[in-house]
Amino acid sequence: MAPELTRQRQADRSRETRRKLMEATVDCLVENGWSGTTTTLVAERAGVSRGAQLHHFRTRNELVTAAVEYVGHESAEQLLRQSELVAKAADRTQAVVELVVDFFASPMFTAALELWVAARTDPELKPVVVELEARLGRQCHRLTVELLGADEKRPGVRETVQATLDLARGLALANQLTDDSRRRARIVRQWASMLDSVLKEQS
Repeated sequence: MAPELTRQRQADRSRETRRKLMEATVDCLVENGWSGTTTTLVAERAGVSRGAQLHHFRTRNELVTAAVEYVGHESAEQLLRQSELVAKAADRTQAVVELVVDFFASPMFTAALELWVAARTDPELKPVVVELEARLGRQCHRLTVELLGADEKRPGVRETVQATLDLARGLALANQLTDDSRRRARIVRQWASMLDSVLKEQS
């Protein structure tokens, strides 16, 4: 077998192992929380050997730091994929609000929330999570503005869009312990109506 082909296959296997470890880390964070997410458990969940896990990530902090980046990337990609549905909606404003609220209610948000809580008292994790939160926040805000067709140069529009994102985070937090979907649906409809009024006033 040619050396180039061998190296390519090794690189492919390495990327696949890394992907499995990232997905297993997110799953563990969602199901077991920060304290229950260990490198051993992640390796078992990923179906890779302890040696393979240590080859990629020597410590828990290295693993979780990589997972932070993975969560950020996957969250942005997930939001972009779902945003394509908005163009087909009869009520664009409500569709955008529903999209944003559903995005924050996803397992990805739950995994990120576990990291945020842990980062509050972890000096190594905190700067990574703070940077991720800021970057993802900017991406979400920009995409929401684009989907709404909002003009942020007009007074109050930027603040209203940001309030939509803040509302979505708050609703996602309320959904962590119990199923809050029915109340959330009513709030989404009401907020979409209010947001639509603001956008029409500024048009």
